[in-house]
Amino acid sequence: MTQFDSGRPDMNRVTLTTKPSAGYELVDSGEEEKLERFGDITLARPDPQALWEKRLANWAPKGRYVRKGEKGEWVGELPLEWEIEFEGFKFLIKPTSFKHTGLFPEQASNWSWIRDVIKPGSQVLNLFAYTGGATLAAAAAGAEVTHVDASKIAVSWAHENAKLSGLEDKPIRWIVEDVLVYIKREIKRGKKYDLIVMDPPAFGHGPNDELWKFEENFLELMQACHKLLSEKPLGILINGYAAGYASLAFAYNLDSFQKKYGGEIEYGDLTIEEKGSERLLPCGIFARWRA
Repeated sequence: MTQFDSGRPDMNRVTLTTKPSAGYELVDSGEEEKLERFGDITLARPDPQALWEKRLANWAPKGRYVRKGEKGEWVGELPLEWEIEFEGFKFLIKPTSFKHTGLFPEQASNWSWIRDVIKPGSQVLNLFAYTGGATLAAAAAGAEVTHVDASKIAVSWAHENAKLSGLEDKPIRWIVEDVLVYIKREIKRGKKYDLIVMDPPAFGHGPNDELWKFEENFLELMQACHKLLSEKPLGILINGYAAGYASLAFAYNLDSFQKKYGGEIEYGDLTIEEKGSERLLPCGIFARWRA
């Protein structure tokens, strides 16, 4: 983690970096593409952030993602799915038509933060939770987790990852629901959470065709967090992959929580370190408040 002075002692800009490991590494990147190794299998995927030259010649990935319209396809002799171990957990890798694999390795530092923040028995709400990396981290640290995503496929995938990681018997509630619909119901029930984690997309649909637009719904979501937090909260983590937003914009949305409960705010970039190089591939933004 690289830290920068923001001019405020309670708000720091940092760069979070995932380094190469046995389970995953960024082998090379450049020319708007990245070469990654997931376990023993290498994949090449488009990445508009890689605006530089490749270091390695003659990439020979097991699979390469090729765009075709809104979606795309994988070219090569790839298994439909395979297991890898990463950051102490096991994940099922499944290359999809949207170029995703089910693993976001740039989140490794946030998972460590979650494990550090949580106390045994903490109530954690993971929103837009996808394949469950943050859920696994929270459950392994002793929290009771509510995992919410609008996609039944994603929730099932996350459940598989929990089983593979030996966390099947942990107190995790798996919820297939539109996030805003679910949290409004939780507020009416008087439910409280100690830690809220979210990864809101730019655009999406709920299971009953509810519409999510970041620019229209994000502030509503943040306002709901005030009603969902317990009297002695642990924090909030916001991740972002929506183009056009800076991490500082996320950080300012955590100001009101800091003023009420104290603590500190960190915000900045999520990156992955390229093997054998000093280059860091930007992969998203984040902001997190810890009470």
